[in-house]
Amino acid sequence: EVGAWTYHYSDQGDYTWEQARNFCQTFFTDLVAIQNQQEIEYLNKSLPFHGRYYWIGLRKLGGIWTWVGTGKVLSKEAENWALGEPNNRRSNQDCVEIYIQRPQQAGKWNDEPCNRKKKALCYQASCQPFLCSQRGECVETIGSYRCDCYPGFHGPECTDVVQCAKLEPKGVPMNCSHPYGDFSYNSTCEFGCHEGFERRGVGMLRCLPSQEWSANIPTCTAVTCPVLRAPENGELNCFHLHGDFTFGSTCAFSCQKGFVLKGPESRECTAMGIWTGDATRCEAFACPVLSAPDQGEIHCSHLHGNFTYGSTCAFSCRTGFALVGVQSRECTALGTWTGNTPHCEAVTCPVLRAPEKGELNCSHVHGDFTFGSACAFSCQTGFVLKGPESRECTATGIWTGDATRCEAVTCPVLRAPEKGELNCSHIHGNFTFGSSCAFSCQKGFVLMGPESRECTAMGIWTGDATRCEAIACPVLSAPDQGEMHCSHLHGNFSYGSMCAFSCQTGFALVGVQSRECTALGTWTGNTPHCEAVTCPVLRATEKGELNCSHLHGEFTFGSTCAFSCQTGFVLMGSDSRKCTATGTWTGDAPLCEGRASATAQAIKCSALTTPKMGRAACFHIHGDFTFGSTCTFSCQKGFVLKGPESRECTALGTWTGDPTHCKAISCPVLSSPSRGQLTCSHVHGNFTYNSTCIFSCEEGFVRMGAEMLHCEATGNWTRDPPVCAG
Repeated sequence: EVGAWTYHYSDQGDYTWEQARNFCQTFFTDLVAIQNQQEIEYLNKSLPFHGRYYWIGLRKLGGIWTWVGTGKVLSKEAENWALGEPNNRRSNQDCVEIYIQRPQQAGKWNDEPCNRKKKALCYQASCQPFLCSQRGECVETIGSYRCDCYPGFHGPECTDVVQCAKLEPKGVPMNCSHPYGDFSYNSTCEFGCHEGFERRGVGMLRCLPSQEWSANIPTCTAVTCPVLRAPENGELNCFHLHGDFTFGSTCAFSCQKGFVLKGPESRECTAMGIWTGDATRCEAFACPVLSAPDQGEIHCSHLHGNFTYGSTCAFSCRTGFALVGVQSRECTALGTWTGNTPHCEAVTCPVLRAPEKGELNCSHVHGDFTFGSACAFSCQTGFVLKGPESRECTATGIWTGDATRCEAVTCPVLRAPEKGELNCSHIHGNFTFGSSCAFSCQKGFVLMGPESRECTAMGIWTGDATRCEAIACPVLSAPDQGEMHCSHLHGNFSYGSMCAFSCQTGFALVGVQSRECTALGTWTGNTPHCEAVTCPVLRATEKGELNCSHLHGEFTFGSTCAFSCQTGFVLMGSDSRKCTATGTWTGDAPLCEGRASATAQAIKCSALTTPKMGRAACFHIHGDFTFGSTCTFSCQKGFVLKGPESRECTALGTWTGDPTHCKAISCPVLSSPSRGQLTCSHVHGNFTYNSTCIFSCEEGFVRMGAEMLHCEATGNWTRDPPVCAG
């Protein structure tokens, strides 16, 4: 035992940590709580050595080393662990032993399992409840205790009290409470002010442990009221006792000319910091409330209140209406408005009329032909509306859309039928409702369809389309042993058709070479035919005989004659001759001579041929194409002979003169008419005998004259060339 703090240990046996604490708490205060190194040295020197050492009051609680007697956590500075400790071997070392009298690490701590048995190291406390005058905390020391005084107290047993300066406020009521003596620690003083005044500062002061008061002594100042302002359009006159706008201040109010005072004429600042009475204001004189005109608007500016002195109201009208009267009015100081009440009238549009051949139907909202009026248009049968179906009078005084009119319904434009004419009468415009058109055809054409058509209200023509068809002629056919070539302008074998005839080789045309279909439906000329070309009649030679066969008639194209001589005579020349297409016989005329003279042979010339489109007639004295033979030449109709008319075989075996040929007779060259075309077919050369030319005109032009011209054997065209007239 050392002084008032004593240490004790169990000398009768060893205990687990819990048993050791129960032992200490039963017979002493608790397991020892070591406070400093001096205490450790004292215990290590004073206690006997024990092989299992001693339990102390340090244990791991919630993973933290804590002194169980005081509940304080072991600080880092107070740790006294042996080297390598705590190591928490096997994770169950939650209690602490102290090495007393150990050769190494004496006085150090080691963590151990709490179920091991060791000596209990206890302490007996020195502090008692009555110590330190209950004005401080008793702190255990080795062999004694000390007092840690609470704030405001001092001395060994905390019996002395801290003193503050005595308070002596001026003009401020004070009420104090002194628990430990006048103006000492924890003394409090409360302060107040007289009516109409308010405290500036804290309401209560306390004497602090520092010997200072918690705040400065407060003061009392007059209660302030909100600063008053002169009312708008008014004046303010104030009297102040304790300062501007404070308790006891009085303010009087007045208004400018044209305004009336609303509220008390004067107000006083009370002890509550509020003014007596309600707020005072100056109100402008009122004028009667104005309203917007019908179909109009009103926009007002109010200086002093709605419809009061100085208010100005501007008037306007809605779209489509115009203001009649003043544009603005002002409220005067007399409470009346300047000017008279304006009103709005609808904007007018020009009066509309029904269109010609039409009708007009209008609805008027604000008056005849004024803003908002709407007019609908319609047309009579056979007429169509051009322009809007309806128009509306706008706010600008003009009608929507363009002017409306009724136009006659149009029918498709009619054209004169090809080879025909058109004659129309128009009542309401070209090819419109009521128009009537009559049709006719040119010479040689007949009308197919109605003679007239009328444009109906539906925009279509009565009847079907009309046309002109060429008058037909009987169908022609080629002559026997001949050919026919036709050109048809308006259809096969119809008016204007032209047919040209020709014969096969060995045949000659008898009759007209061409025929034309006339406007009467008949052909010009008679029907031609082909006859076989004739050759000169042959006779049997002297002392000879003749035997002939005829295909197309005696001594005509294709006839063949065989010659023979009587006994004792020899045939000199061809034994047979054939009638050719040129009307000549092949070979020379044979002779029957006695056998003695037959040995002589005449000199021969080259055989001559009949010129194309011509004829040849030869006379042979000594044999075909031999010395003395003579040939004469002629041409067919439409051709002219070029070269000598006859040639003779000389003793040199050559013919006199140049070769002879037949050339087609030429007609004047034709050209296309103005605004027309020319199409020609040439049999024997350009613009020669039997050439045919067809004329046509451009659209919109009419041919005046024959449509087809034929070059005749005379070198003239069958008609004069036509022209195209607009």
